[in-house]
Amino acid sequence: MDTTAEAKPRVVVAEDEAIIRLDIVETLIEGGFDVVGQAGDGARAVELVLELKPDLLLTDIKMPGTDGLQAAEAMAELKIPVVLLTAFSSPDLVDRASAAGVYSYVVKPFNPSNLLPALRIALSLHSRMKDADQAIEEAQEKLEIRKLVDRAKGLLTEKMKLNEPEA
Repeated sequence: MDTTAEAKPRVVVAEDEAIIRLDIVETLIEGGFDVVGQAGDGARAVELVLELKPDLLLTDIKMPGTDGLQAAEAMAELKIPVVLLTAFSSPDLVDRASAAGVYSYVVKPFNPSNLLPALRIALSLHSRMKDADQAIEEAQEKLEIRKLVDRAKGLLTEKMKLNEPEA
């Protein structure tokens, strides 16, 4: 067995229509994803994400109770990428999805050739954003260290009458 194989991306699927949800899950599994949780509403999707810590949430927008956009807003705080799969494509919903931090928006009816690439691109974008965030954090740390060194050097030159190279 090849242990160097890349792990399958872990996904939680939220869709209130059970038959459509089963079709989505089957498509994802056949497409190389690991569906770790399924929900019929946004509140349960958020619970599953908190519990299972997947790589991505795929959710419908219009569901009973907490809808997919509300779930997406919660995922933004958790830094979990979200792909919306919905029959609705009004400009208002697309704008709300964008404001909620959604990574991709796929309109039903879906097929593997439009759903799977959207998920893979969302995961890739999320990975690049995490890398960029980490690079920013490291640059900020280096800047803070540089400020401390400069302050210490200034004190040494002032208090001990050292020149800059000596300090």
